Amino acid sequence: MTEQPQTERETYDVQAVESKWLPVWEKLQPFRADDDSAREKRYALTMFPYPSGDLHMGHAEVFSLHDVVARYWWQKGYEVLNPMGFDSFGLPAENAAIRNDEHPATYTYGNIERSIESCKHLATSFDWTRTFNTSDPSYYKWTQWLFLKLREQGLAYRKKSPVNWCPNDQTVLANEQVVQGHCERCGAEVTKRDLTQWYFKITDYAQELLDDLDVLEPTWPARVVTAQRNWIGRSEGAHVTFEVEGGHAPLTVYTTRPDTLFGATFMVVAADAALAGELVSDDQRAAYDAYLEEVRKATEIERLATDRPKTGVFLGVHATNPVTGAQIPIYAADYVLADYGTGAIMAVPGQDQRDYDFATVFDLPVVRTVQPPEDWEGEAYVGDGPAINSANADISLDGLGVDEAKRITIDWLEKQGLGQGTVNYRLRDWLLSRQRFWGPPIPIIHCEKCGEVPVPEDQLPVRLPENLKGADLKPKGVSPLAAAEDWVNVDCPQCGGPATRDSDTMDTFVDSSWYFLRYCSPHDDHQAFDTKLVNEWGPCDIYIGGVEHAVLHLMYARFVTKALADLGLVGFREPFAAQLNQGFVINQGKKMSKSLGNGVSLGEQLREFGVDAIRLTLVFAGPPEDDIDWAEMSPSGSLKFLQRAWRLSGDVTSAPGTPTDGGDVALRRVTHKTVHECDALIESHRFNVVVARTMELVNATRKAIDSGCGPADPAVREAAEAVAVLLSLVTPYVAEEMWERLGHEPTVARAGWPPVDPELLVEDSVTCVVQVQGKVRARLEVSPDISDADLEAAALADAAVQRALDGATVRKVIVRAPKLVNIVAG
Repeated sequence: MTEQPQTERETYDVQAVESKWLPVWEKLQPFRADDDSAREKRYALTMFPYPSGDLHMGHAEVFSLHDVVARYWWQKGYEVLNPMGFDSFGLPAENAAIRNDEHPATYTYGNIERSIESCKHLATSFDWTRTFNTSDPSYYKWTQWLFLKLREQGLAYRKKSPVNWCPNDQTVLANEQVVQGHCERCGAEVTKRDLTQWYFKITDYAQELLDDLDVLEPTWPARVVTAQRNWIGRSEGAHVTFEVEGGHAPLTVYTTRPDTLFGATFMVVAADAALAGELVSDDQRAAYDAYLEEVRKATEIERLATDRPKTGVFLGVHATNPVTGAQIPIYAADYVLADYGTGAIMAVPGQDQRDYDFATVFDLPVVRTVQPPEDWEGEAYVGDGPAINSANADISLDGLGVDEAKRITIDWLEKQGLGQGTVNYRLRDWLLSRQRFWGPPIPIIHCEKCGEVPVPEDQLPVRLPENLKGADLKPKGVSPLAAAEDWVNVDCPQCGGPATRDSDTMDTFVDSSWYFLRYCSPHDDHQAFDTKLVNEWGPCDIYIGGVEHAVLHLMYARFVTKALADLGLVGFREPFAAQLNQGFVINQGKKMSKSLGNGVSLGEQLREFGVDAIRLTLVFAGPPEDDIDWAEMSPSGSLKFLQRAWRLSGDVTSAPGTPTDGGDVALRRVTHKTVHECDALIESHRFNVVVARTMELVNATRKAIDSGCGPADPAVREAAEAVAVLLSLVTPYVAEEMWERLGHEPTVARAGWPPVDPELLVEDSVTCVVQVQGKVRARLEVSPDISDADLEAAALADAAVQRALDGATVRKVIVRAPKLVNIVAG
């Protein structure tokens, strides 16, 4: 029996099958998680999308990859929580509302409705009974509650400071939202502005956030762990006190190299730090003010660039170097940032290139305190070496290594009351105030008499007003809510006097910092989440999403989880036990964009090739973390394979439930080996190889039907059913159709993982490669248990090997039983 030509065979009707099964699955709800199930629970989470339109190719990729894991866990017998919602607050909806003269909710909820329909068409295994949107008042009520809880613990506070300001979006940006000096969202160049803003005190958890990366390292992508370590930026050093002339308070700086204090020949204060304005002398005030105006025009990235020409201004005052007693000048400059350490540094031009460049421009002395190698040529030497020029009446560091010199210097500073060993972090507190409308209002009321007053919990949520739309939302430098007088003017909850609501809204990363907890009890009106259910389901067993969230969202979610754990509200301290990043879907080697004309419409691809072919193409393209160039993909080839797999189910002639014991052993071995290997491949996230193994099983089954044991053999049914289950992880429509044609009731997604017989995994024979002089000359089928001696004898006796030797003397035989023999002749 052979496969008939395409024109004579049954044809798989993609559209008809999709239309057939969608309503069946809608009725059955096979992926509805049961909180009360006795089965072991697994929590599969993918990063919820922002509803800026319909789904695109990137969504199809991450959902398809995520579905492999979630569906696999269902097949393995777990109770799986696999929810989906929408991260629906944010600037795109607000900007669309301004353009269209409407409320942001119109744009937002229209896109959500469209996205849900597309998700269902894509046959994702989400539990839609748990869906919510972060812009729902029933959700952001609890985001406001979270803010108040953190504030009660001293983790939310308000202060005035220089902040990143996007002049286009007219709002504040966290440091993490500034990418190479530009707004992450709109690309505008970011400037600085002094504002009073709300912060979360994430720095209280800096060390724990760093330490716990060691626990996450085996199950998180290396680049994410590295990015978080670098962002936290722990360094060990000392705070050093410098006395300042003219009656000024002593100046404290942080340095990671206190051993180089003997080389500190001047000091630098961040030009935009309040400290600089306090230190500057009257004579230098005008020069400083003019310089400050210029500095404010530069971004932090520009200021920190190593190749940026060094500029600054003398502040007209001197400080005393605590180890040398020398009077050293204090400058204001742009290469020091106000929010790092104390906003001031001791400058050691002999050991720091930026300090060296500054000293060269301003003709300041350079004292080298570390001996460079003899063959070293350069300016500032930043490597290790013995200390030089580093002695006073009390201590001498000369000749000591860096670590010992640091220890002795810190000990001396502490004894003299001139400094203290300390740890510093690059991580800054989380700036969460935003001067925009479409976000959760900050639940604080400002009263002249009572100060900051939290909105009572029974008055939450503080709802956004529904009468603001269009032009009302245009950026004005303050939140649009500030102009909504009926909304902003209220009575103080404490004294009853006139007061005003805080008119800023929260960063949307606050919404996404805890949403995974809400999925455990999404309809609970009395609490943010049910602690018992959270502890039963959590932490998330896997979290799948883009690497672009390596620092922002993941760091914030980790912080909030730890804070909630300290409140006794969750029983774990890390929210995501394992994480997987997917690559980008690109086209013609570049990111898809309208301007390049290389965009690919997901909807058009689905209409042309069907859901399953697109899903299969995305999963089969390569390892999940690799980018996919759609120009190099072949969804038509995927569709042909699926048609080939589907035909197997129509060729099987044995009845459902037929015992497999008497089936063709060779095909059964292939089936059981495939299922066994796919188990391990899925656990290691090698989903593309799972597809490859399934394709091999389809080929083996087709061969058995056409030229082997035939369609009635029980092994053929076993293989076809295994194919259906394996494909159910990637191509649900084809798998369901196969399952029905094989005589089963829906749904294949809950059929259960095929059992594996260990005896069928033992190979009767393996292929041994025989090389003569490094070239393959024979392949032998041998027992897996063959001895080295027997394998050597068999190889030397092989006719092809004898011809290759052609009478030459065998000098050496290397045997690696049972797979390799290497013969060296001379």
